[in-house]
Amino acid sequence: MEWLNYHHLLYFWMTARHGSMAKASAELRLAPPTLSAQIRRLEASLGEALFLREGRRLVLTDMGRVVQGYADEIFSRGREMLDVVKQRGGPAGLTLAVGVSDALPKLVAWRLLQPALSIGREIRVVCRDGRHDRLLADLALHELDVVLSDAPATGARQVRAFNHLLGECGVSFFAVRPLASRLAGRFPRNLEHAPFVAPTDGTALRHSLDAWFDRHRVRPRIVGEIEDSALLRTFGQAGAGVFAAPSVIEREVVRQHQVRVVGRTSEIRERYYAISAERRVKHPAVVAMTEAARGEGFDRTPAR
Repeated sequence: MEWLNYHHLLYFWMTARHGSMAKASAELRLAPPTLSAQIRRLEASLGEALFLREGRRLVLTDMGRVVQGYADEIFSRGREMLDVVKQRGGPAGLTLAVGVSDALPKLVAWRLLQPALSIGREIRVVCRDGRHDRLLADLALHELDVVLSDAPATGARQVRAFNHLLGECGVSFFAVRPLASRLAGRFPRNLEHAPFVAPTDGTALRHSLDAWFDRHRVRPRIVGEIEDSALLRTFGQAGAGVFAAPSVIEREVVRQHQVRVVGRTSEIRERYYAISAERRVKHPAVVAMTEAARGEGFDRTPAR
């Protein structure tokens, strides 16, 4: 009977995830020649090539993609087994490791996480803030249970992940009182040439804002492009310019940052996702989050 060497499979899986022998070597603390030799042994045992080299890049063969899919399932199930054995934090406790995209407003993240804290048992939530793509890589390595983001995971990122829509809402525009007074007028024309603090290119909100400005033929004056949502609102609170935030947290933004609403729109839809490594979520806290989203809805945009 033939037996699969799971160490060799792990080395292949890590290399496929990272797309780089050097990065996988650093993660596994193995010398690159050793890692390469182990993967060649796996290929020999399977009788199939799993990687092709294109320049300096490693590219999966068709069979490599098939094996990667099985490896995803194997190591996912292995982690589930460890979770059951260790009872995820002790007999009475549960741990939820959450990645929060730095583009996601933290007030929104808190609202999305609230159902997880009310599941009727003791839970410890560990949050890690970071870039969307970096968090997805950590999710693939099973260092996170779930990622909260304003953008879905896509196949282009070569990460096996599943998107669960938790909610959506419109967008409100804010400014400190003196600037808001100067912007009195019909919205959104009052934003023409107004100083504006924008999210950076590549974020979901920036893409939506640019398209919306084009549609309404409005050209605000971009005075700053900031990736972190909390820092962006700090710039706005300091009077640097108008800024946008999800309407679902409009009251909190007004109260915390002492700003005024200069307009709002439901044409821009901010969507929020729980991204998991499994199609069917099993972690009780993540299940609570997705069920709350289905049961209560999320769009509570204030009326105009």
